[in-house]
Amino acid sequence: MAARPEDVPPEAQARLSRFPVLGTRDLEEARDAVTRIYLDHDLTVPGDRLDMTLNATADRMFTIGYLSYAACAKLVMPPTEDCYHVNLTLGGRTDADRSDGGRATTRARTSGVVLLPDQRNTVRWSPDAEQLILKIPRRSLETHLAEHLNRPVAEVLEFGFGVDLTTPAGSTLLASVEFFARELDRPGGLAEMPIAREQLEAFVMTQLLHAGRHQFSDDLTAPGDPVRQSRLGPVIEYMECHADEPLTPQELARVGCMSVRTLHATFQQVLGESPMNHLRRIRLDHVRAELLRGDPAQTRVTDVALRWGFFHQSRFAQQYRERFGELPRETLRAVSA
Repeated sequence: MAARPEDVPPEAQARLSRFPVLGTRDLEEARDAVTRIYLDHDLTVPGDRLDMTLNATADRMFTIGYLSYAACAKLVMPPTEDCYHVNLTLGGRTDADRSDGGRATTRARTSGVVLLPDQRNTVRWSPDAEQLILKIPRRSLETHLAEHLNRPVAEVLEFGFGVDLTTPAGSTLLASVEFFARELDRPGGLAEMPIAREQLEAFVMTQLLHAGRHQFSDDLTAPGDPVRQSRLGPVIEYMECHADEPLTPQELARVGCMSVRTLHATFQQVLGESPMNHLRRIRLDHVRAELLRGDPAQTRVTDVALRWGFFHQSRFAQQYRERFGELPRETLRAVSA
């Protein structure tokens, strides 16, 4: 069973060790590796003495990596033009400034920074600093926001430099990114579950949009206006036909020709639940149907659950029992009774 983010102590946080890029004490090797994975930059370290660790992996929506220098490192980075970088500090501290005069200090598990694609940034690391860093293409994040707002977004999101990770939205952002990293590290975890991985990537981007302050924040948090009940028909039909695929609120909103906020408002008004809760009930129904026609000698509940997007086995079993009044293994046993 995978551990929940709140159950894992800081010292046990994942470092993406299954995805090593480089461990080195050579300054030029360190600079080249971070340039290759993230962005071009100048790196200076007193006496050129460091012990850098970089682990990272990329998928459809963004790159996630773990980085430490074990030195007083200074990085000077020109504008990336096409990516946002989200630096979440897990240990130590960093001091950052950017070309518009913005300054920010990050401390372990309480704050981070967002490096914008149109700003030059300088970041100074303490020797004990460690970060999880997201590299998110402009297209990914701005399209994600546009789907929430149901209108085009064609400008840089002017995030405030610092991100407070102690607010409800900020703490959820940190927890979701750490959970993502741990699950990627875990054999049999997200790295082998494309449906769950894509859903969690979308969730991380949603949390970033809510945790960081930018020019669209007020529009993003404004309540959506529900639409006519008939507009839900195509969405629910799409859920039924594609329940085994990595559906997201953004994709469902596109099907219904509405914003994500309006999608949520309409589901709540008409069905009294969120669209993802409704999708979960549909998937649970598919799981039950498959178990009822399965051979108890050859069918594994875990395999069926994973096929329908349930990768937390204990949580899945609880949700199944709440819906059907029995555990999934009891449904399977009943087939031969």
